[in-house]
Amino acid sequence: MILTIDVGNTRIKSAVFENNTLIDAAFFSNENVLNSIENILNQFQKITVLVVASVAKLEKSAFESFSNRVKVHFIVRENSFPFQNNYATPKTLGIDRMVLSAGAVLQFPKQNRFIIDAGSCVTYDFIDKNDVYQGGAISPGIRLRYEAMHNYTAKLPLLTIEEPENLIGNSTNQSMHSGIINGLTFEIDAFINAFKSQNENFIIILTGGDANFLANRLKNTIFANSNFLLESLNHLYQYQIKND
Repeated sequence: MILTIDVGNTRIKSAVFENNTLIDAAFFSNENVLNSIENILNQFQKITVLVVASVAKLEKSAFESFSNRVKVHFIVRENSFPFQNNYATPKTLGIDRMVLSAGAVLQFPKQNRFIIDAGSCVTYDFIDKNDVYQGGAISPGIRLRYEAMHNYTAKLPLLTIEEPENLIGNSTNQSMHSGIINGLTFEIDAFINAFKSQNENFIIILTGGDANFLANRLKNTIFANSNFLLESLNHLYQYQIKND
């Protein structure tokens, strides 16, 4: 069994895999990381490998403390990846975007892939059918949009995510919900439409913490999987042990 860990900007997500089958998934805070991993290892005692990818400032030692029980494998840029990186500044490309791109290549070969990760930020990544990473885009996620409207205005409240009642809001709160939720939905659909107009033989992958919330709102047909990054970690680890 393999335990994959995704250390994001707001929380840590984990998944337990037996071969390529996801059998358990969870999320927890940075403060509870050691106890949470300990509990997972105690529950699934056949786990032999811990695979970690991090975009946050969490010390490696937190995971290395488990090296007496399992093999600890960190995903870093120096590892082998199943694509050519055509980014103009490759050292600035987030490891999470690299993992998602690798997962798309390994799971959907010989296609143009457009990955949308709806988390703290919304990232868009394009890997062509020749397995070349071409780049993408980054914009604020849902939570950041709510926080920005509250923090950078004098009177707008800090709201939590909520389905807008109508396209046209009849109150300040409903106007904010409409602007944020509908605005992001329109943005994603517009990116997809532009991508589709330039590419054939493609797949659109939607993932991230807000993927399920957004999926039914989009007009375009997509492959929605909120656990795609965790699954990609599992596939990428197996690729790397064969190629590193």
